[in-house]
Amino acid sequence: MPSRVPIAHFVIRRHVLEPADNRRLAHLCGPLDGHLRAIEVALHVTLARRDGSFRIEGERGAVQRSIDLLDALYERAQSPIGERALQLTLLKAAAGGAGPATGLLDKPPAVDAPIVLHTRHAGLSGRTANQMQYLRNILSHDISFGIGPAGTGKTFLAVACAVDALERQGVQRIVLTRPAVEAGERLGFLPGDLAQKVDPYLRPLYDALYDLMGFDRVVKAFEKQQIEIAPLAFMRGRTLNHAFVILDEAQNSTREQMKMFLTRIGFGSKCVVTGDTSQIDLPKGMASGLIDAQQVLAGVAGMAFTQFTAADVVRHPLVARIVEAYERARPGPEAGR
Repeated sequence: MPSRVPIAHFVIRRHVLEPADNRRLAHLCGPLDGHLRAIEVALHVTLARRDGSFRIEGERGAVQRSIDLLDALYERAQSPIGERALQLTLLKAAAGGAGPATGLLDKPPAVDAPIVLHTRHAGLSGRTANQMQYLRNILSHDISFGIGPAGTGKTFLAVACAVDALERQGVQRIVLTRPAVEAGERLGFLPGDLAQKVDPYLRPLYDALYDLMGFDRVVKAFEKQQIEIAPLAFMRGRTLNHAFVILDEAQNSTREQMKMFLTRIGFGSKCVVTGDTSQIDLPKGMASGLIDAQQVLAGVAGMAFTQFTAADVVRHPLVARIVEAYERARPGPEAGR
């Protein structure tokens, strides 16, 4: 953000849109100035407006691109500017060197700002430094990964962010998914139809939702199709717009499944991928899509990775000691296979 830009490159410019037209100005700014907030996030600038006059702060190149963008949007603002058109324009503007066009659902919080999520648990926030960084990454990136041992809050905090976004109408629905990989058990031996067979694999997601929203609220959200839980295989061929999407237990996805899942993300959506690379249940010799994604996607703009350790475990104190003992005994990253 502008406060981190070296002084020599930090500028403040004033820009007036002409000719004056309140209708076009309203279309440019969007509801509650939402379009302006999206421009701030994408181009890493600060915008202040008074009528048709704008005060723009930030890195010199970013400020100039913001001015060019405002002019271009104002010119086409005879009618309302849709979110899809705005995001495509922002992606092109950011590609000019202003930095990644990261999540447009939320403005990234300041580094030291406390993050409090609005769920049934009042004042829910991260307890450890990694958990707080995880929340910042989720809020400031379109796609974020949480990787680490059991009990570190990866799934719970991701679901909490999804519930918070749904309650604030930042997204229209929550989509939760998991690979239905057998860990010694056989799906075919379980009674019932397909939905009943995969239900045990998805139960932890139900538990998190019940805890964060309450049973009645969750039931109503399912009835309104505001929440969807499905096996990963059911995601193929879909495009998920205006959704908060979570892939849990991602270590049990294949490379092909991971690529398929990540390319489902549409406009106005956020995606969180969680997993523990020490607990891989894939057949021997099959590469984990989560481990592959760590290597392939490292450094890709718009993505963030949070690595949890035993120090982040928030369950019974014995859980942290158990995790540490297994970490000491594990010869390599593939030992969990």
